[in-house]
Amino acid sequence: MRFLNQLVAVITLTLRLIPQRAGSSAIALVGIGGVVIVFVAVLSIAEGFRAALVSAGSPDTAMVMRGGSDSELTSALTMGNTRVIKDAPGLRRSATGGGAAASAELFVVINLPLRSTGTDANVPLRGVQPAAVEVRDDVTITEGRRFRLGTNEIIVGRNAMEQYVGLEVGTQHRWGENEWSVVGIFESGGSIVESEIWCDASVLQPAYRRGDTFQTVFAKLESPESFEQFKDALMADPRLDVMVEPEGDYYAAQSRAIHGIITGLGTIIAVLMGIGAVFGAINTMYTAVASRTREIATLRALGFSGGPIVASVLVESLFLSLLGGLLGGTAAYLGFNGYQAATLNWQTFSQVAFAFAVTPALLAQGTAYAVVMGFLGGLFPAVRAARLPIVTALREL
Repeated sequence: MRFLNQLVAVITLTLRLIPQRAGSSAIALVGIGGVVIVFVAVLSIAEGFRAALVSAGSPDTAMVMRGGSDSELTSALTMGNTRVIKDAPGLRRSATGGGAAASAELFVVINLPLRSTGTDANVPLRGVQPAAVEVRDDVTITEGRRFRLGTNEIIVGRNAMEQYVGLEVGTQHRWGENEWSVVGIFESGGSIVESEIWCDASVLQPAYRRGDTFQTVFAKLESPESFEQFKDALMADPRLDVMVEPEGDYYAAQSRAIHGIITGLGTIIAVLMGIGAVFGAINTMYTAVASRTREIATLRALGFSGGPIVASVLVESLFLSLLGGLLGGTAAYLGFNGYQAATLNWQTFSQVAFAFAVTPALLAQGTAYAVVMGFLGGLFPAVRAARLPIVTALREL
């Protein structure tokens, strides 16, 4: 009980005296807060990219590509293949034509200048079939209208329109052997689909001399439980050599490489900056201990043990680091959450437009990292304070 009373008294006194050390305390806050800002901002890039891809996946949608393909870019399916796929059991029937709710698609990569830098970037131009809007039922036209089948009309994802030059409704472009007209803008909940440009697949094929080939079939299932029935039927068909996977699994796999790289680099940067912040915190706390020499000596002379002294220094360091972490996390959220950017998807060699995502989990990680830095920064000064000889300290009175 005596120890607890001493602990509460010393900690209370320590926190009340922090404003008297405002200069050194501000240095610790800025150092730790800056590390948290960088840590959270860099990792929000990875989270935003992952969210853009993963949010495109639906549990009741399957993707079919040629066997052995690691992405749509390396896949090829014939018209005959796509017909067999659409006849497989487990598929939802289309609400418009009565056939399968499945879209055989292909895409080519075109060049467009980025608004931010003016440099050319690879943008996917995707040819789709009418059932594409049933397969991706979250796609909505927000400006203009849908393209008409059999025409050189295109619709553009919202993120693509905002990231690249010249994709507003009414603009025209020459890609392949066709002149294309932008007739609409669509949204899809911020997913990777919004980074694409859509047109009629039957028009895109001759424009790029693709014959009657496609790359992927996106198929809407009767339910997520129908996936195994659908997959087993296709894998057992001797006319096909395909791979079948849930749409969500495909996009999740695509996001892992870049997510891992960005997370790794961000962690390395944060650790290196954190080392500097820890030294800054150590210096701050040593200064605090030096300024409290008389106070600590007086407490020891009055019978206070070393434990409460250690705890008081650590509490001050943890309090400053927690405050710095909260301020840094808040600044990162206000400055970076929702910030629009684009990066290369190495699987398809095309750009993906996405928004930085400062998630609650990232903010919690940043705050926890700040607390760890504060603990390390206050540990050695706390031990020194507890070991300070009473006689030596009292001489300064």
